[in-house]
Amino acid sequence: MNRHVLSVLVENQSGVLSRVSGLFSRRGYNIDSLSVGETEDPKISRMTIVVRGDDQILEQIKKQLNKLIDVIKIVELDPDQSVFRELALIKVKTDMNTRASVIEIVSIFRANIVDVSNTSLTVEMTGDETKIEAFIKLMKPYGIAEIVRTGLAAIERGSRVINNV
Repeated sequence: MNRHVLSVLVENQSGVLSRVSGLFSRRGYNIDSLSVGETEDPKISRMTIVVRGDDQILEQIKKQLNKLIDVIKIVELDPDQSVFRELALIKVKTDMNTRASVIEIVSIFRANIVDVSNTSLTVEMTGDETKIEAFIKLMKPYGIAEIVRTGLAAIERGSRVINNV
């Protein structure tokens, strides 16, 4: 099944997120990732939705989303013409023997240490999913206590603006 990233502009009002996510659950579609935030226009929010499925499933999802009154515009983002980023907070177990090597790897990945305790470091990392997955893989031998990920944020490259409705 193919991965699809949808940028969905919706009216910024209560209940919209519930209606959109309810549509997916009623139809039996899984959402891999969902992030929502206000756009430069406070009346409009952008949902970045990552789903997996073939072209037929994607077409059905788009048709069902377009039926919702609150949905303004839906654009499938082309991975070659878009920038995808995610934020992750990763709490890594450390002790006096492992702390320096973890800090070195954090530096190589251009991540930031945002919290330090006697037994752990919390790392803030921004990047594409492959970068975050690579970092997590390197941290597993040290012990990962906790991971929090935002979900994908995405925008098209260049001068094209999706908000032009």
